[in-house]
Amino acid sequence: MSSSPAGQSGAAKQSSTALVLALGLAAMVVAMAQTQVVPILTLLGTTMHTDAAGVSWVTTATLLSAAVFTPLLGRVGDLYGKKHTLVAVLVVMVLGSLLASTTTSLGLLLVGRVMQGSATAIFPLALSIVRDQVPHEKLHGAMALVSSTLAFGSGLSLVVTGLLTQGGDPDYHSVFWFSTGVSLLALVAVLLLVPDGGHRVGGRVDVPGTLVLAAFLVLLLLGISQGHTWGWGSAKVIGCFAGAVLMAAVWVPVELKVAAPLVDMRMFAHRQVAMTNLAGLFVGFASFAQFIGISYLVQMPERLAGYGFTASVLRASVEYLLPGSLIALVAAPVGGILVRRISARTTLAISGLLGAAGFAWLAFGHGSSASVICAGLFTGAAIAFGYAAMPALIAASVPVQQTGIANGINSISRSLGSAIASAVVTSLLASRTISGLPAGIELPQESQFTLSFAIALAVMVLTAAVAVAGLTKERGRSAPIATSVPAAASAPVATSLPAAEDRGAAEPTDEDAVQPTAPAGEDAVQPTAPAGEEAVQATVPAGPVGS
Repeated sequence: MSSSPAGQSGAAKQSSTALVLALGLAAMVVAMAQTQVVPILTLLGTTMHTDAAGVSWVTTATLLSAAVFTPLLGRVGDLYGKKHTLVAVLVVMVLGSLLASTTTSLGLLLVGRVMQGSATAIFPLALSIVRDQVPHEKLHGAMALVSSTLAFGSGLSLVVTGLLTQGGDPDYHSVFWFSTGVSLLALVAVLLLVPDGGHRVGGRVDVPGTLVLAAFLVLLLLGISQGHTWGWGSAKVIGCFAGAVLMAAVWVPVELKVAAPLVDMRMFAHRQVAMTNLAGLFVGFASFAQFIGISYLVQMPERLAGYGFTASVLRASVEYLLPGSLIALVAAPVGGILVRRISARTTLAISGLLGAAGFAWLAFGHGSSASVICAGLFTGAAIAFGYAAMPALIAASVPVQQTGIANGINSISRSLGSAIASAVVTSLLASRTISGLPAGIELPQESQFTLSFAIALAVMVLTAAVAVAGLTKERGRSAPIATSVPAAASAPVATSLPAAEDRGAAEPTDEDAVQPTAPAGEDAVQPTAPAGEEAVQATVPAGPVGS
């Protein structure tokens, strides 16, 4: 006896909901891996008897690990199945968290953090699974929900870390035990609720391209994350940036020559994808500028600085940061609806305008707790709308086999924006300090917070401009691109790249998408979160987050 259409529809809806919840929980693991150590950096330094430079590698190790492993794991997902790869990544995350929760050695803790860094591959893998498994009419809402768990997970992780380390004798091990439990729960959810199957491609791992891309990302992110600590004009930082430029120059011809490149280079010339990645850079900057700016602002000791709210780490997380994370979770499905009904481009423009309003409020009206919290609601909703729009724009521009790598590149853009925001805000806060404070205490002038938020305001205005102008629907097609196909074919193939058309929630046809020469893998580097010190110890941080 066959089941009724209504029963089949109900079962499909239930299955899709369960899948999205499981993948959303897995995506929260990504946020936890990055933010859970931020409130306990000082505690780690004290417990392990190391200085700020030494303990900074607890965050840097995860950042660099992500740069190395995420491209490789993305390609493995294309070849051997995204669910299998996602399960393997979660197993490594569980083991890394378990190691971190049982060691007292800085060296072994760094090994655990390197293992946790592989979790950054979860996000592009999850988005690819969503595109493979979720019905078309629910696709962009599902992508928005999975994306929103990143912001929510960051806020929740900070709150839980603050709660677990309260008291006179805090123990950092409890933080990693918590991440072990959540990672294990996500692993079970993925095993039970995410189906096998989905789109797979043939081919092999592009080892040269993966290694060169990893080297480029490591050098670039290392230079940005350590710039404030090493000095922006130091030989180390200049060497990192010079090396990154060299690796980029090497990577392009490598990818053009191999038969199965990790990334189709024509993707960078596709206007829709390029503009979405530029928007990703801006949204990543704004997201981190809000996070780090509010965190530091509210922890400023009002008695010494003349501004701020003398908030503890826990109060900063619960009272000032968590509301924005919660509104992001609520705004995500609204963003998905807007994408479907009025287009992803318009939703991105709304994101820019909301963010601009929120940062204007933070820049010029941060004198009361209510103002900071309300402004955070605006910026939180803006980030959620941006996260809802960008995967939809990518999905409407590339074929299924390039969804992972395209979202990975967009994630890298957001990660780069976050790293830049961390460096910019940290450098600004350190550049002008209040004079006449007791010895050993350095606090930024209030004007530096105003300037930081004003820069983020300008960045969100640029986000709206990119959405309105850069992604405006064009008529006609761009010129064909002749791409030589190595080894597998003897003649070049002419491929037309579409104009940057905003298709709303529509899936791309073969004609509407960037046509691949070969399948690509997934790649993303997730940003780390801003550090926050207890108000009684409030000083300008030694380096940007991720350092």
